[in-house]
Amino acid sequence: MENNTKKNECSVVVSVYNEEACLKMFYQSLNEIVSSLKINYEIIFVNDESTDDSINLLKEIAAQDETVRIINFSRNFGHEAAMLAGIDHATGEAVICMDSDLQHPPTMIPEMLKKRSEGFDVVNMVRTNRKDTGFFKKMNSKLFYKFINSISAVKLAENASDFFLISQKVCKILQKDFRERTRFLRGIIQLAGFNKTTLEFEAPERAARYSKYSFTKLVKLSFSAISSFSKLPLHLGIITGLIFGFMSLILIIFSLTMWLLGKTIPGYTTLIIFMSAFAGIQLFVTGLIGLYIVYIFDEVKGRPIYHINEITNFDK
Repeated sequence: MENNTKKNECSVVVSVYNEEACLKMFYQSLNEIVSSLKINYEIIFVNDESTDDSINLLKEIAAQDETVRIINFSRNFGHEAAMLAGIDHATGEAVICMDSDLQHPPTMIPEMLKKRSEGFDVVNMVRTNRKDTGFFKKMNSKLFYKFINSISAVKLAENASDFFLISQKVCKILQKDFRERTRFLRGIIQLAGFNKTTLEFEAPERAARYSKYSFTKLVKLSFSAISSFSKLPLHLGIITGLIFGFMSLILIIFSLTMWLLGKTIPGYTTLIIFMSAFAGIQLFVTGLIGLYIVYIFDEVKGRPIYHINEITNFDK
């Protein structure tokens, strides 16, 4: 096909993990949209070592469509690593990252490419609503972005998702720089700078009916985001130390005054509460420092972000 001989105008990077239930539906929807644009394109599926039949379905699709490329990981490296692997191998002038669970609607791609043609290097896709998400999850997401924007010098678009477009210029920067082992990619693309804009979209119900992102993974991603964009947690030790130092000074003055006046100080309960609270905060701050040290340790080791087991259709 001509797509293999001419320069690709668009690369669509799709992370896949146990999506056999909706993979063909997603591909048909995506292919219908990008093929109608009459441009040279490639679709890069990154299989994060799915345990279901996703890889075989991808190979069936790739055998019939040579614009489809497959990167198959040697083990599960995580969603962020999968997106970065796709970016590393993308050749398009515009690179679009999205998930394969149909919560990132392919129908938004023409509008994203239009923004790129207007000169924007980064197009952040912001969710206005998610039909399968309850009130508490929406509130948690909103509070997370408000919190991280309050402690970070880099302001992130609220409700930004892993559905975004970057230019090849930004793509090359991500390939060369920003190679952290602990990363928050949707934040990094905003940290890189360049001309940015946002588009809103409504996420439909998840085709597979359940999320592959467990609560533990979400908590880990949140800590990764906070540690990547803010050093404020490391300052908590100083802040709490000053607060408790001031409280201790008041307690010392009060105790000496009562002693000089010859009065008994019934402060046993107060003292125990004070010491317990202080010990708890000390352990919490020590834990935060330990978390940053773990991330530093990961960076110092310099291990690869991912390993590829096999690739398909890149040789064509």
